[in-house]
Amino acid sequence: MLTESHEALAREVLIHGPIGRSALGRRLGLSPASLTRLAKPFLERGLFVERGEESNGAVGRPVRPLDIAPDLGSFAGMKITGDAVYAVLTDARAQILAERVVALRATTPEAVVGVLAGIVSDFSAVTTAPLVGVGVSLGGAVDDSGRVIRAPFLDWVDVDFGPSLSSVTGLNVTVENDVVALVEAERWFGAGRGRSGFSVITIGAGVGYGLVVGGESVHTRGAGVGLGGHIPLDPTGPLCPQGHRGCSTAVLTSIGMCAQVASALGRPVDYAEVLSLAAAGDPVATAVVDAAARGLGRMIALAANLTMQPTVVLAGDGIGLWELAASQVRVAAAADRDPLAEPVEILVDDAGFRAWARGAAAVAIQAAVARLATSELLRGDPAAPRRP
Repeated sequence: MLTESHEALAREVLIHGPIGRSALGRRLGLSPASLTRLAKPFLERGLFVERGEESNGAVGRPVRPLDIAPDLGSFAGMKITGDAVYAVLTDARAQILAERVVALRATTPEAVVGVLAGIVSDFSAVTTAPLVGVGVSLGGAVDDSGRVIRAPFLDWVDVDFGPSLSSVTGLNVTVENDVVALVEAERWFGAGRGRSGFSVITIGAGVGYGLVVGGESVHTRGAGVGLGGHIPLDPTGPLCPQGHRGCSTAVLTSIGMCAQVASALGRPVDYAEVLSLAAAGDPVATAVVDAAARGLGRMIALAANLTMQPTVVLAGDGIGLWELAASQVRVAAAADRDPLAEPVEILVDDAGFRAWARGAAAVAIQAAVARLATSELLRGDPAAPRRP
């Protein structure tokens, strides 16, 4: 009978492989006999492979680490914004094999399904491993069926997007909030890999927040409603569109920063120009960037203080703020942290939109691993197809 232990084993080998059986047993709390029994169906169906013998430095037989099969499958991850789709093709460990950016001429669900289906077709034509799953992430609230409850940037409400895309592509489709997906990518494959707890703060057109505690992501019904977007950071700061003074949306978003500089200069500016002006010493842009850096440092300290997780991962398409003002951010974070507390560890994922797309691929990979534990792949004929 298949159990949750099969899924746990598949997850550990995927994330940490190649990994020896003794290390696996310790991580999963399994005896050697139990581990051998659980691994057997994965090995028989070619989902796992044994790597060459390695010495672990101890007396005894060399170990043969377990790893996932190199041709297990490939995955498409796609991040949808209000004007473009950022897509990556990855292997089963979310390593990027190819990528595309496609502008959206229309944002109706039907139009977006057509764009994503075209990208899937393109990726299928170039991958050597079968494309076995599609992950989609967007800013908004999503339920477990792949229905988009609300996506403000796309003006969507109650859209059965996942089932529609699956019907067109014939593939398993996983739809998730973009911050949730990014947190999962950082937890399994990214900066947070191997850490039991950390916060994720994303900056860009919006501000996102996620949390991992005890090795597991904290999922709530609030994911997708922008809970990180209105944290008060500066009592004298600008107003956000909802009238909150000095909140994270007003202080940290690229939209808010551009609005402040544009108002002072009397002309439109984009985010890249704001950062460029600040780097060149423009007083208006410098003041805005400095305030944003202080605000980001304060938000980092708040995340570490309130969650008691001293590691914070920064990501998002607005990560240029960190690249320009890292020292100010660190000083501000330390100022709001008790001197006796463990210093905050700030990790940075500077992949921009590629990180968002990789997050979408990660949730597709997670869904595939979950399917392995209930799939006919682990039953019946060992010669059965291996599609997860």
